[in-house]
Amino acid sequence: MKKYLITGASGFVAHHFFDYLNSIQDDCEVLGIDVVLPENMSLYKFSHLQLRFNQINLLDYSTLETAIISFSPTYIIHLASFSSVAKSWDEPINSFINNTNIFLNLVEIIRKNNIPCRLLSVGSSEEYGNVPSDCIPIKESVQLNPVSPYAVARVSQEMLAQCYVSSYKLDIVLTRSFNHIGPEQRDVFVIPSFIKQILENIKTGQSRNIKLFTGDVSLVRDFLDVRDVVKAYYLLLEKGVPGELYNICSGTGRSIKEIIDILSNLLDVQIDVEVDKEKIRPSDNKIIIGDNFKIHNLTGWQPQFTITDSLCDLIAYWKKILYI
Repeated sequence: MKKYLITGASGFVAHHFFDYLNSIQDDCEVLGIDVVLPENMSLYKFSHLQLRFNQINLLDYSTLETAIISFSPTYIIHLASFSSVAKSWDEPINSFINNTNIFLNLVEIIRKNNIPCRLLSVGSSEEYGNVPSDCIPIKESVQLNPVSPYAVARVSQEMLAQCYVSSYKLDIVLTRSFNHIGPEQRDVFVIPSFIKQILENIKTGQSRNIKLFTGDVSLVRDFLDVRDVVKAYYLLLEKGVPGELYNICSGTGRSIKEIIDILSNLLDVQIDVEVDKEKIRPSDNKIIIGDNFKIHNLTGWQPQFTITDSLCDLIAYWKKILYI
């Protein structure tokens, strides 16, 4: 029986990965590790998963080591991270420690104890930074130019992974994952925060003319549905090449303004945008659009969900949360 250890197991992506594993209908054992346990454990009942959780801070080396040795995983998906680019400007030390250091603990435990497992190191498109226009869509070979503390931490994680592959022969496959959205995503991220604001206005019976306070709406991002993301992760665990990097992206770029316009049509509201200077970051990537040829060529993976699918399902999720 295959055994999966998932860090960041209480999070948005992990729950969708559990769903995907369960849909395959191939019984497996899963250990979820997170610094906090899920708020609603009833949502984590899956017919084909023997799933249990351990509340562990990944900076606690000895406790993490005991858990990994005891479980002896076939696969590890490292989803745990300090994932907010915006907050990394306010808390750069926490961002670095809770991205790079927790990964170093993980690989050191695997190395020192000779644990025969495959590790998926999840990175970020933020590592690319501002890319010249003639390099878009971005291939994995593009030179990295991180422009935020978060992005620098992710590059450091990636370099550590490469070091442990080349020097210690660990079986690590790496991703640079682009912006993903979908049901269950919290409102600390930009798209669900827009949706929540709009729905709260609708619920209170305010005008169908809604003002959104935003950062720079001209930024272009490559948005991918989280359900496509977790399928890509599964396929890389099965078929990825150790030490290789794979973009996880849709290949299509949309500005934040375009996303707001789609939401306006879906929710039948007039949205006026007002830029809040406090939401403007000290430095930001203007255009991030990825090239997914490498993973498609290896596994046949390609996105199945459209941006409208993702937004409609995210709207439905927040309507349920807000009792609309």
